[in-house]
Order: sequence, then structure tokens, then C-alpha cells
Amino acid sequence: MSKHTEQETERYVIGVDYGTLSGRAVVVRVSDGQEIASAVHEYPHAVMDTVLVHTGATLPPDWALQVPADYVEVLKIAVPAALRAAAIDPAQVIGIGTDFTACTMVPTLADGTPLNEVPGFEDRPHSYVKLWRHHAAQPQADRINELAAERGESWLARYGGLISSEWEFAKGLELLENDPAVYERMDHWVEAADWIVWQLSGRYVRNACTAGYKGILQDGEYPSPEFLAGLNPDFERFALDKVAHPIGRLGDAAGTLSAQAAGWTGLPEGIAVAVGNVDAHVTAPAAQAVAPGQMVAIMGTSTCHVMNSDVLAEVPGMCGVVDGGILDGLYGYEAGQSGVGDIFAWYVKNQVPARYFAAAEEAGQSIHQYLTDLAAPAQVGAHGLVALDWQSGNRSVLVDHEVSGLILGQTLATQAEEGYRALLESTAFGTRMIVEAFEGAGVPVTEFIVAGGLLKNPFLMQTYSDVLRLPISTIASEQGPALGSAIHAAAAAGAYASVREAGRAMGKLNHAVYQPNPESADAYDLLYAEYAELYDYFGRGRNNVMHRLRALKRAGALATRTSTEEN
Repeated sequence: MSKHTEQETERYVIGVDYGTLSGRAVVVRVSDGQEIASAVHEYPHAVMDTVLVHTGATLPPDWALQVPADYVEVLKIAVPAALRAAAIDPAQVIGIGTDFTACTMVPTLADGTPLNEVPGFEDRPHSYVKLWRHHAAQPQADRINELAAERGESWLARYGGLISSEWEFAKGLELLENDPAVYERMDHWVEAADWIVWQLSGRYVRNACTAGYKGILQDGEYPSPEFLAGLNPDFERFALDKVAHPIGRLGDAAGTLSAQAAGWTGLPEGIAVAVGNVDAHVTAPAAQAVAPGQMVAIMGTSTCHVMNSDVLAEVPGMCGVVDGGILDGLYGYEAGQSGVGDIFAWYVKNQVPARYFAAAEEAGQSIHQYLTDLAAPAQVGAHGLVALDWQSGNRSVLVDHEVSGLILGQTLATQAEEGYRALLESTAFGTRMIVEAFEGAGVPVTEFIVAGGLLKNPFLMQTYSDVLRLPISTIASEQGPALGSAIHAAAAAGAYASVREAGRAMGKLNHAVYQPNPESADAYDLLYAEYAELYDYFGRGRNNVMHRLRALKRAGALATRTSTEEN
């Protein structure tokens, strides 16, 4: 067979990764997982966390909204661009898979129309997408947790004892209690992971991953109407009327590509559309990390930790454990850190003097690399700092988005690169807290695998290896979630018998790229002990000053807004 004929008989799949600020489409060869080409489209409206773009109205603290039409633009722009760059015949594409940030919620009509597109609702903030990092539902999450503990709800332990403000039920209760008209008009409360599949296939199928981790679906049941009525009488039928829907198994086809979506993407009508999935969970097979004990950390703006196990355990502060939540036949565990790359970006944007940017430009480096290079030569602890990585709250193990960031030990001599390094280290300490929680619950972590954009920073990876005292393996792909979505698309199209089999053929992993340095690990143990002390002091009730400051911030923001409106 000639090379030309061989190329013509190759089959391809498309993986689309929906991140916090953009969507990326990747064309992947089915036979071996080779990534042929990719394209990115940034969301025009980005994240609305201060102002509702449509009206210019100021949003309250802790809000984060998006516009669902931006997600469709990714299909219209990034997918055709990736196809053009790949220079393949679209007829060779046999499937498309997608992944999304979670928990990201879209209120819709019965036909999938987002409420912000319904006339009369475009000026109401609650009609827009609530992004994963929308944390304004913390009061509702607190009430869910208190009532569940009081009633002894069996599902609570499956989530480490606490439900997050980021998740479906807390955000749904917030919607009901803050804008009942939007809640009443809403027919479906839809994960964005499922909404985009709905747009591709014309079929609404809830994926097993988000339903279990974010939608409190355990052993086939949602929280009972009696429990929900205890939160608010008008919330009694939330699960039954707004959430419940047929569940799709991960790696199955949710349907086939509609004529409309074929027109958007340039792909053949009728190809397989994989059941939706979450960016973190879909990455596990892409990193060939589906065996028990292999913890995958997808490190970007935030970090999500996922791991399979053959045992069911209650891990304090975990985001959840779901039977088949990552791969059929195993219990899938999830934990996470709400801010990682976002913290580094915040620090650079707000705390680094202009002279550093000028020096970085002169050196031909990014500001992040420049700060890293300045900070890296110092001995562990030489900056005299320790930080708490809570600028975006704490997802695991505290499950508390009322806590906030801290850098302790600053003096008039502290340099910007030292603060930057302390924040890098703080995220490694936060990960160690999570790993120790799993190990203490009888779910050992035997290998730590990193995917996501932050693996490009070797110093950060070495820091994690030293802090965790574990080898760090890395995914051999710069597009782990998109590759994972492509792997699911290949399984959905029938090219492989299962996601596990597709991952073996198409996934990529570099084993033990970083090894812990014993001397640095010993020094980090001392810093970690200080981190743990602060973690307990500010995070476990010994001093709730962070909660009180949050309350003062909200009260002050409300008073300022009221005064401005009156004037």
C-alpha cells in the first residue's frame, strides 16, 4: 500500500477542550493518538466576574458568569481551523468528543435555549452560565451541609462530608432564592459539559461523571424531595423537575452529529458524538493513568486531582467518589484546588513592579519564567515566607470558599520573586494535604502524574516532587484534556472496544521525569509543618477571621453599590 493510500485510509477524531477562558480543538489520529493539528478560540466575553457585559451592571463579590454562545463559537471557529491545519479530508473523521470545566451550569428552556437568550431575561445575571468558580452560593452550600449532617444523609460521606458551593445543588438553591422568576422559567439545570453535546447532537444526555461528582447522584438516586423541602419548600422538586435526566456512560455515544452542527464544524453529519465529560477526568486515559493509585493532577488555572481505586472509602474533603466516574469497573475519586495558576497570575498582575516586566522583556522571557529563574537558586526556606493557597478559596480538603489567601513572613526586604516562589510552594503544600488525606483514608497514592499547562515549569514540578516525596510523571501531550476527549470519541465511534483500550493505544506518558531531592524534601518538611499549622488555625475554626472579613467585604460592597445607585 502506498503512503498516499495509507494516509487516505487513516481515521481521525476531534477532541474539544473547553477551558475557563478558551476552547481548543485537536485533530487526533485514531491508530496511535498522534495529534495532527489544533486551534484555539478565546471566548469573546471571557469571564464576567465584576460587570454583566450586556447591561454594564456591577456584579456582587464571588460571582463568575459566562455566555453560552461563546462555547458554540468554538465549534464554528476552532474546529474548522484545526481541520484546515490538519489538511485531512473531513470524511476521515469518525467522531467528536468534548470536555468542560465543572461544575459549570446553564439554565435552559426545554429545547436547550439558554435563558440569557430568552427575550426579557438578558439583563438578569442569574440567567447566564454560572462558571465553576462562581462561589456566591456558599451560604446555600452551608445550609445543605448542615441539614445533611443533621439528618444523617448517607450520600454526604461520598463527598468527604461537605458539598461545595461550586456544585449543582448549591448554585440551584442560590438561583431559586435570588431570582425566583428565572428559576420558574428554567426547565433544565444543565452542566455545560452536557449542554455542548446537546448542541452537537440535538440530544440532551447527562454524563455519569458530573451527575455523580457535582449532581449528588449516588446509587442511582438524588437527594430526596423531603431533604430538599427542608432547605426551601419551593426547592422540593428541584432534582425531579430541573436536574433528573437519562444518564450516559462515559465513552458511549450520546448521539450523532446533527446537520446544524455539521454546518458549524465542517464535519460529516452522522458521526459519533461522545457523552460529555470533565476536563480532569477525561485526561486520565490520555495519560495512561487509569490503574488504582495513579493520581492525575490537571494543573492549570486550578488543579483537579483524579484517581481510580478498587476500594470504596470516605476521604475527608474529597470532591466525591463515583462508581465508574472515570472508568467502568473502578471507583473514581476527585479532589481539587480552586486556585493554582490563577494565583500566580493574580500575583503577577497585582503585586509585581513594572521593572520586573521590563527586565523580563529584555531577557526575552515571560514574566512567570523570569520570576521563577530569579527565585529558583535560593535554598528552601531562604525567603522566610510561607503562604496559604486560598485566594480562590479551598476546594479540598476544607471545602470552604470563605477562606482567603495569606503570605506570612514578609519584611521590607522581601522581593517579588520570593513572594512568587512562596505561592508556588503553597500550591504544592495544598496538594500534599490532599495526598495525605487519601492515604489516611486507606486509598494510597503510588504515582503522581501531572497534565495541564503548568507542567511546562520544571522548577514547579521539582518542587512538587520534593514536597510530596514522590516521583512526578508527566503526560506526553500538551493537550491532555483534548486528547482524552478524542480518546472517548474513538471509543464512542467503535474504533476501540472501550476507553481503557483506546487509552492504551492513544494515550501518552513519561514516567518518573522528576525524582525527589532528599535534602530539599527534608527542608520542605519544616515549611510544610508551618503551612499545616496555619491551615488548621485559619481553616478549621480556631480563628474564623477570614470568614468575618468576607462578610465585611460583602456588606461594604453592597453599601457602596446602594450609595452609588442612589446618587
